[in-house]
Amino acid sequence: MKKTALMIALATGCLIGAQASAMTKDEYKAEKTKIEAQYKSDKAQCDTLKDNAKDVCEKEAKGKENVAKAELEQSYKPSNSHAKKVAEAKATAAYDVAKEKCDDMSGDAKNACQSQAKADHEKAKADIKAMVAKK
Repeated sequence: MKKTALMIALATGCLIGAQASAMTKDEYKAEKTKIEAQYKSDKAQCDTLKDNAKDVCEKEAKGKENVAKAELEQSYKPSNSHAKKVAEAKATAAYDVAKEKCDDMSGDAKNACQSQAKADHEKAKADIKAMVAKK
């Protein structure tokens, strides 16, 4: 999937930029509060939807929050470990959303969708592992 390729490219950028300048504790707290508020806002927007569209929206909101928190940790205390967590959060978020989108399908199409989502996730995890091994 194109999203997976983009996600991996972004993860690579995060790992390369792992030693970016750190933020202050006050900036960290303010950004964390902003992330939490954004999640609440995103989740509230999901309440206007129904059925699986609502489930997909909620997975997207939660994934966005998890990625933002991981990126915040990387900005606050840059390290290869935090960079890896950013990449993992992006991979997991993409996987969770893809799996949820598969629920709109049925039969063989749903099975194929779920298999593709799992394969993309496994590839992303392998790519992350390979990037970390190079460090």
